[in-house]
Amino acid sequence: MAELRDEPFTPEVVSSELVYAGRVWDVRSDTVRYGDGEIVRDYVDHPGAVAVVAVDEQGRVLLIQQYRHPIRHRNWEVPAGLLDVPGERPVQAAQRELAEEADLAASRWDDLVSIFTTPGGNDEVIHLFLARDLRPVGETFAREEEEADIRMEWVPLSEAVEAVLAGRMHNGILAVGVLAAAERLRRED
Repeated sequence: MAELRDEPFTPEVVSSELVYAGRVWDVRSDTVRYGDGEIVRDYVDHPGAVAVVAVDEQGRVLLIQQYRHPIRHRNWEVPAGLLDVPGERPVQAAQRELAEEADLAASRWDDLVSIFTTPGGNDEVIHLFLARDLRPVGETFAREEEEADIRMEWVPLSEAVEAVLAGRMHNGILAVGVLAAAERLRRED
């Protein structure tokens, strides 16, 4: 069997309409030639994002908890943010987000995985990184809105994996990140 992988496919876009222009992302409606006809698909047009699985020397992962209005939960997450700075590479955005959300820098950065978060509803791609050899940054960043009361916890990576598998933490990016990091570290041993 050939290597298992997603396959890029670019059907002809007959028309594309901006339905809603938002503060962070937009909604588009595309008419696409597909098969013998045309289909219309509405989706969130997203700039993409990065996420950081920061693991310290004791094998603990940094988790942050903040309020997320659409789900009405204080959700456990890993540091993450948008690819919204022109020309910034994903690893640079990850470094920026780790500093802004956790006041940390890392000497070692490894690509972990890139995922489509909701391929039937948006075009968002999140690039996840494993950050190690952590140290505090020189300044504390001002946090506003949902980030103003952000809660940070260092949790053994194995406990985070168990919480995901037991259904106690539901954030998809956190789940993919801690599971991928645990497997990456297992393979390195």
